[in-house]
Amino acid sequence: MRSLQALSYYFGEEHRGSFATLDIVVSNTMTDAIELLSTRKSVKAVELKAPGPSAGEVDKLLTIACRVPDHGKLTPWRFIVFEGDARIAAGAAIVAVVSRAAPHGKIPEWEQVLSAGAAAMNLVLAAHALGYGANWITGWYAYDRGVLDALGLASHERIAGFIHIGTSSGSAQDRPRPPLSEIATRFSA
Repeated sequence: MRSLQALSYYFGEEHRGSFATLDIVVSNTMTDAIELLSTRKSVKAVELKAPGPSAGEVDKLLTIACRVPDHGKLTPWRFIVFEGDARIAAGAAIVAVVSRAAPHGKIPEWEQVLSAGAAAMNLVLAAHALGYGANWITGWYAYDRGVLDALGLASHERIAGFIHIGTSSGSAQDRPRPPLSEIATRFSA
């Protein structure tokens, strides 16, 4: 109801009835977003099969992946989309998220690395929203210079993760999550 109250405040109480439907849509959208976030789980890469996302869906996923915090608008990440024989061999779609973090006068490298991680997570969440399973992995090949050279990474670039996206062939099991009492502390002045 807060959105209905805010709209009435900004546009006048006489328009309140016009916004009732919008308030329901906003409320349902928020509920859907919370449901999406609370049901996301990794699907083992070996359990991801075709069909994976179409070329148009991959473009949509990448567009969503870009909507992350990016201090200084540096775009400190890029994507490598595996296509053709590389994708056929895997069955599922694979997107490598590459961190391009580099020294900058104002923006710490750590913030740039976090931005690349956020892009990878957005990619995973967007895949889930489209009904696909996904898995974010690294593995030895994310650190092997020969592999990185073959993928065209510059010397300062690093693989933030390989995101595998496809149709789940099994029932993904949710892993136990830590109790908040073990991972959250409260700070007050």
